[in-house]
Amino acid sequence: MDPVHGRVAPGDAMTDLTSTLDELDREISAAPPERLPAILVALSTRMAAASARLLAMPPVSSGRTTGPDENLDVAEAARRLGVSKDWLYRHANGLPFTVRVGRRLVFSARGLERWNQMRQGR
Repeated sequence: MDPVHGRVAPGDAMTDLTSTLDELDREISAAPPERLPAILVALSTRMAAASARLLAMPPVSSGRTTGPDENLDVAEAARRLGVSKDWLYRHANGLPFTVRVGRRLVFSARGLERWNQMRQGR
């Protein structure tokens, strides 16, 4: 923290992020209810952009050989995530590894693995 200006020192990314999130919390708390849908849309857009960047990253080395991505059915994706099939169906539209093949839902194995690692903080 810069004691003269009361700002976070440049390069302290974690403190910058914490400060930004604190400001966001204040804005959400102070926003009139009619503004909340627009705030949620803006947040969702940013979450999708961050998820897309993560999915575009090279896979984290897990000792497995890299090959073509595998499309998982709902049962296998739910098993790997540790959630119910019902939960997966309900949240499929918000998950960045969901792939629609016609009317059928499948899930990218690589995308699921990366998302799960990110969620677990690895």
